[in-house]
Amino acid sequence: MRRRQRVQLARLRRRVHFILDGSSSSDRLTQVVHRLLVLLVMVSVAAVVLESVPRLLTKYGAAFFAVEAMAIAAFTGEYLLRLWSAPELTPFAGLGPWRSRLKFARSPSAIVDLISILPFYLGLIVPADLRVLLLLRLVRFFKLARYSPGMRSLVTALQAERKALLASAVILFGLVLVTASAMHLAEHAAQPDKFGSIPDAMWWAIVTLTTVGYGDVVPVTLPGRLIAGVTMVMGLMMLALPVGIIATAFADEIHRREFVVTWGMVARVPLFSGLDAADIAEIMRHLRAQTVPAGTLIVRRGESAQSMYFIASGAVEVELPKVPVRLAEGQFFGEIAVVRRTRRTASVRALEPTKLLILDARDLEMLIERNPALGKRLERVVRERTELQARNGDILASEVAEPYDLPEQV
Repeated sequence: MRRRQRVQLARLRRRVHFILDGSSSSDRLTQVVHRLLVLLVMVSVAAVVLESVPRLLTKYGAAFFAVEAMAIAAFTGEYLLRLWSAPELTPFAGLGPWRSRLKFARSPSAIVDLISILPFYLGLIVPADLRVLLLLRLVRFFKLARYSPGMRSLVTALQAERKALLASAVILFGLVLVTASAMHLAEHAAQPDKFGSIPDAMWWAIVTLTTVGYGDVVPVTLPGRLIAGVTMVMGLMMLALPVGIIATAFADEIHRREFVVTWGMVARVPLFSGLDAADIAEIMRHLRAQTVPAGTLIVRRGESAQSMYFIASGAVEVELPKVPVRLAEGQFFGEIAVVRRTRRTASVRALEPTKLLILDARDLEMLIERNPALGKRLERVVRERTELQARNGDILASEVAEPYDLPEQV
């Protein structure tokens, strides 16, 4: 009985992770949950902004409190469920439950989740006025990064170019010091109240180099105006430098992460060869494109199979106990566990930067229903692979031994 309860609890945890992870585009409950969370984030952030208006706070204070209470309840439940289901995350393969949860709690997304709800509970415990701290509720806006591929790509681009951006900041600070020192020498006699010291002149240097130019501090001498002109030109160049770095990195990341699924990519997959134009077009509508860097754990041993993968470019390694198997462009993996409805019995890791085409289990079932020939071909491939693996003692042969139920759609 206890073993059965543990199995049911493990299945529930996998289902919770499947819903919160949101990797499936065909599971209705997953999509409904994510859309509701996105809507709640937007409504709660709007409420925080609007309640800063005294007139609106007086008139709609009860409504603002209701929105905040609902948001806190939902976000608290979401955080606790994500923490509980953290052992199901593929990057935490091989870690124990508590180590997985601790590692998840230190991740940037989990920290954002915690900060978005923490001020509310601190306000209940600490009697002091925490209105400034409660402004941290606006941090929940960054929860949208979890549901927006574009925001995730921007964060990745910033992380990838952090050294270049730091170098730009160092150069900018150096220019502030140089121009402020030069302006102090040129203007300290004419305007001692504004340029009497280098720290005083640094305010002018900052607003000029950043092209803001408030106009509250301006040079009046000829040398000062010449220095100001050079500073303005350097400010334009300094503004373009980090913008160019971020724009280039962001474009590269978008290209790597969401590359276009072309007709040729689908047609050259052996499983789909021989299909007519209508069938390939139907498959293209269901495939998701993803680029993973070298060393990424794509599939974890023991997790339920929700998708099968096609290699558009690059290579992966199936980590078998005896001899690892290398799969390259045009090959696919994960179909046995999906078709047989079993759990993964081997982990798969990217050997190099790899472009994958992902087909969710629900979409595959729908394609097979519409195209029985594809289903027969896939069944034949599965049978041939399992027979070959059984003769060779491959671990994947055991995938037919542990059936499981795919999550039901709601």
